[in-house]
Amino acid sequence: MLNQTLTTNFSSGEIILCAVASIVLGAMIAAAFGYKSRRSGSYMITVALLPLIVQVIIMLVNGNVGTGIAVMGAFGLVRFRSAQGSAIDICGVFLAMAVGLACGTGHIWIAAGLAAVVCLLKLLYTILPIGKNKPKEKELHITIPENLEYDGVFKDIFEKYTKKWELVQVKTTNMGSLFKLKYHIEITDPSNEKKLIDELRCRNGNLEIMCSQISVTDEQTLF
Repeated sequence: MLNQTLTTNFSSGEIILCAVASIVLGAMIAAAFGYKSRRSGSYMITVALLPLIVQVIIMLVNGNVGTGIAVMGAFGLVRFRSAQGSAIDICGVFLAMAVGLACGTGHIWIAAGLAAVVCLLKLLYTILPIGKNKPKEKELHITIPENLEYDGVFKDIFEKYTKKWELVQVKTTNMGSLFKLKYHIEITDPSNEKKLIDELRCRNGNLEIMCSQISVTDEQTLF
């Protein structure tokens, strides 16, 4: 019965053509979403193979009530991947699934057009400075003793060496005997970074200070 359903809706040549299209478009999506990005090998392979897998599932149940179940199961993969993925990872998975759905229903040109447009936009947005931190923006972690009032304690130093600063997180450590402060700052002159840290060390009792590029982790907690 399953073979009859497949041969009724798709010829062998159409099945092969759709499969080849899924493989090619999957590889294109993986390449586009891996461009200038740190992606694991498992993620790249998953995105490359997902269109073919979804296409076969849709072809197998095409014309049956099981189509809805297959689509729901496929979208369950997104939740599985999103548990530790970023927003752009989920976008790549969604695109791969959409391409697989289009190929599975025989709409190869729609799948190719969708993949081409989204991949080109992704590459364009990667090149453009959208959502990227300015070079002078830094993330500053300062450890202070519990008896030091952290509200405004470094205000004069920040006014001297930075254009702007913002206290974004306060965290206790060492059983409450220490506070860890996290700032986002923009240094006026990058060559004065050591002078800034030296004055902060004098103020916080020479406890730990770390200055680094701002790490983008917020997007990974949205899903």
